[in-house]
Amino acid sequence: MNIICVDDEDLVLRLTVSFCREMPSKPNVQGFNDVFEALEYLDGHQADIALLDINMPGMNGIQLAAKIKEKQPAVSIIFLTGYSEYAVDAFQLHASGYILKPVSREKLYQEISYAYAPHQHSRTPGHVYVKTFGEFDVLVDGKLVVFSRSRAKELLAYLIDRQGGSITRLKAFAVLWEDSTYDRRMQKQLDVVIRSLKSTLEEYGIEDIFEMNKGAMRIKPEKIDCDLYRFINGDIEAINSYRGEYMSAYSWASLTEAYMDRANQRI
Repeated sequence: MNIICVDDEDLVLRLTVSFCREMPSKPNVQGFNDVFEALEYLDGHQADIALLDINMPGMNGIQLAAKIKEKQPAVSIIFLTGYSEYAVDAFQLHASGYILKPVSREKLYQEISYAYAPHQHSRTPGHVYVKTFGEFDVLVDGKLVVFSRSRAKELLAYLIDRQGGSITRLKAFAVLWEDSTYDRRMQKQLDVVIRSLKSTLEEYGIEDIFEMNKGAMRIKPEKIDCDLYRFINGDIEAINSYRGEYMSAYSWASLTEAYMDRANQRI
């Protein structure tokens, strides 16, 4: 377990670091009086838990937590503060804990154990991993899938967004070309895109994630690991890693993004 502690009060920081180092699990603990030094440290080191004061010069703990999440989305945040009025802001960032000072050893251990549990059971990406938060990408055993046609990639993205639901050729055309007319020439263009998608999936040995039957097409959700699907299923790691951007290259993705934003507000 890797823990960072950030507090501008030296005495409090030393006490918190001491408590953590005395835990039975013997975690690796680093303490910082300066928020910017903490952020610089995270550029080269992984953290599982971040224990943060809130009232600090230069950048408060709420702002620091957001910066930490940008660098390492899976980090669990625990706030240690003398002020209860920040609780709402803290939990909007999906903080794992909120401890009022003075901090007791027992309470600190309890919150750290709770926050670390998801890291102990964190799933590694599957054989086919689909990333939808931010930009859309597909990885096979960690290797990025390169699409020869951008519309083939977008078609797959839309099928992922449909979560296994089938779409017709006409619907696929409307998504890819929006207001264009679905005439014979454009039907042939769609054929080219579908063939390109199939060819790319075959090239990477993952053609079984795609299904086409009597003109209707779908992906098989059970064949892929996807951050969107983890989010929908309540996976805390996926929820914490969502930063408000979903398939940002595609305008049609805004509906799902709005749904996720609303869901995030309720969590």
